[in-house]
Amino acid sequence: MTRPTSRDVATAAGVSQATVSLVLAGKWRGRVSERTADTVRKTATELGYRPNLAARNLRLGSTRTALLVVPALTNEFFARVYTGAARIAAEHGFGVVLYPSPDGTGPARDPFASARAALDGIIASSMAADALEALGGNGLPLVMLDSDPTHATAAAHVNLAIADGMRQVTHHLLTHGHRHYLHLASAVDSWTFDIRAEALSALLGPSTELRTVRAPLTVDGARTATEAALTAPGARRPTAIVCDDDILAAGACKAARRLGLRVPEDLSVTGFDDLALATAVEPELTTVHLPAERIGEQGMTALLAVLEGTPWTAPDLPVHLVVRDSTGPAPRA
Repeated sequence: MTRPTSRDVATAAGVSQATVSLVLAGKWRGRVSERTADTVRKTATELGYRPNLAARNLRLGSTRTALLVVPALTNEFFARVYTGAARIAAEHGFGVVLYPSPDGTGPARDPFASARAALDGIIASSMAADALEALGGNGLPLVMLDSDPTHATAAAHVNLAIADGMRQVTHHLLTHGHRHYLHLASAVDSWTFDIRAEALSALLGPSTELRTVRAPLTVDGARTATEAALTAPGARRPTAIVCDDDILAAGACKAARRLGLRVPEDLSVTGFDDLALATAVEPELTTVHLPAERIGEQGMTALLAVLEGTPWTAPDLPVHLVVRDSTGPAPRA
């Protein structure tokens, strides 16, 4: 049996091929009656008609494919971003190719001989815009997620209210009487982590003490850095550790246990992201929930708008603090 064509659909529905094309492309309103559109759709379904995407793409000069660049596949956050982007893409007949940058947040290598020949646009999550230059996609629409909104290279930005998330963390800890803080900061050079550091420093007043230690974005790296910070000669022990990420928070909790400290009785610990890890550790983490799937959805929606020539603007996506058992009142001096 041969594959049904749009001509077969037109003949069976008693309409022209042009009408079939308009209806199946979703461009029939104002040109075709709703009754005719329903007839075309039902006929296409009954015949088992599927559009020849390869032929259409060749005709339109479009692959209907977006590249999603992420720093790594080992972080659950980026898997959720992909899920959200792919969901919106599928609704519009697009595909999403997921590409982890081999050098993390550093310069990304071109995965194709020519990105322009294989793609319609690029979405980059938590990357610096200049790190994408080697992709060879000059002139391709670029949408940046969780990245510096002042960078002019991108056609659109989709960001999270990261600073507000840190505000919620500090308010929670200050309300519990904490005045001595350790910021366990990610050693990854990224705008999103810079914003966390800047917000934390700005939100803590002169009556508080803040010390910052950087750690690799691994549980073991965080544990080692935390142990060193908590046992440093002459340093006052903090009552709260504010971590840039749930992975770092898990390492901080391990360090506390190895040193005989109780969480949260002796030391409160907060995370950021609300990964599955946050409820897998004991005690469960107080952390800032980031809507990763939502930012992926918005990113793909923004790219579609740019491809259609529609300006994209949207407020930062809200985040919220999830209070669990890793935080409590500051211990008495």
